[in-house]
This record gives sequence, structure tokens and C-alpha cells, in this order.
Amino acid sequence: MIVVKAGGNGGIDIEAVCADIAELVQQGESVVLVHGGSHETNVISEKLGHPPRFVTSVSGHVSRYTDRQTLEIFAMVTAGRINKLLVERLQQLGVNALGLSGLDGRLLEGKRKGTLRIVENGKRKVLRGDYSGKIERVNVGLLNTLLEAGYVPVVAPLAVSQQGEALNVDGDRVAAAIGTALKAEKVIILSNVPGLLRHFPDESTLISYIPREQVEDHLDRYAQGRMKKKLLGAVEALRDGVKQVVIADGRVAQPLRRALAGQGTVIQ
Repeated sequence: MIVVKAGGNGGIDIEAVCADIAELVQQGESVVLVHGGSHETNVISEKLGHPPRFVTSVSGHVSRYTDRQTLEIFAMVTAGRINKLLVERLQQLGVNALGLSGLDGRLLEGKRKGTLRIVENGKRKVLRGDYSGKIERVNVGLLNTLLEAGYVPVVAPLAVSQQGEALNVDGDRVAAAIGTALKAEKVIILSNVPGLLRHFPDESTLISYIPREQVEDHLDRYAQGRMKKKLLGAVEALRDGVKQVVIADGRVAQPLRRALAGQGTVIQ
């Protein structure tokens, strides 16, 4: 069992990712594909006159402020266009892909944050009306039903709150949660960089291996921007039973094959 996360910040060779998934499925491997949609959501938000707003939490993590209009744009782009185009391509390659979001069938249940505590221009502020959340439960029965029936689930990063509200959730942590629930052997996180870099953005400074007990130290010392969330997802997956997480380059030919061969940042 392999859970794959294809980043949403642009630059990923989605054609190559789908081709690798098709090859793995033909060889009898079970695969779940989790995708992002940040880049396209930003583009569409600008066109719709509701530009994205990114904020920095008190702990230093950057995230999208998801008011209700942003949530609806995010859902339209990720669970709509991106999800269905991925399903279409996989179907063309002979993979019986099935697209859904974490909202469908309560696949991903989370707790809505509601308010965000942020730092802006050196001052602490509280933002209200946020529709983001943290995953608390995965409907593993639904996933297993789909996998046993021969489907490849393609999951958009939306969750549902206890009150039935749609929530924007982080795709890397979605992959970690699904990997944990399915007891996956590996979680592969594909990005637009080769992995964790010691001196970002110098790609020659790739850190190729991190022992589990050193992940938090590497997160504090080397991770910048979105890479922080990827390492947080890795920590959560390994803590809860996943054997190996690989953060790898999604821009190259055969990205999954390379990641499975250990090319990237291997954490175990």
C-alpha cells in the first residue's frame, strides 16, 4: 500500500505521476492519490476578484486564510477541475480511478479552527470566520471498500466538520492521515523541489536521509515555507505506524519510481 501526495504549488509533472501510478497498479500495488490545488486556487481567486490571503501563525507556519468565499473557490478548483482531470487521465491509462473529496462519505472528519492566531507586521492578531481544520478521523472502511473493489481513490483536500461544514485541510497532512489509517508501507510526498534542502533554494544541498528521531530538529533548522507542513505530515505518519516517508521531486521523469528507489529525502 502506497499513499502518494502530488503537490498543489505548480511545477509537478502530473502526466509522469499518473503514468507511474498506472504502472504500479498494473503490477498489483494498491495506491491512493492525494492532490493539492493551491496554485490554481490562487490563479482563479485573482480572476474572480477575491485574491488569496496567506497568514503566518504564532508558531511560524504559513497557511491560507479560508473565509467562506475562498472555501467555495477552493472546493470548485480542487474537488472539481483538478480532481476530475486527474481521474480522466488515469482512466485513459487504464486505471479505474474514483475521484472524491474528504467531504464525501465523511472520508475525512476534522475540527474547524474558526479563529486563527496570527502575526502580521510584528503584531499578534485574531482572525475569525476561518474554514480550515485539522483531520481527526479517516473513514478507513470507505477507503478499504473502494480499494478492495479495484478502484484507485483520488482524494481532494477537503474535510467535513462534526457540524457538516466543508473544511480546507492541508494536503500533506491528508496523505499522512490516510497513510496511517491504511497502515501504508510508504507515503510519497512529491514537490517542486528534490526534498528537504540544507540551504534553500540550493538544490545541491539535498538532505537525503533523516532518522525518525531527528525529524523535529531538521524541521526547526532547515524547513522553510510549505516544507514545514510536509515534515509535520511525515512526523505524524511515522509516529502512527507508517514505515517510511519520502519527500521527492515531482518535476522529473518517473517521479514515483525514483522516490520508491530512495531518491529524495527519506525519513524512517
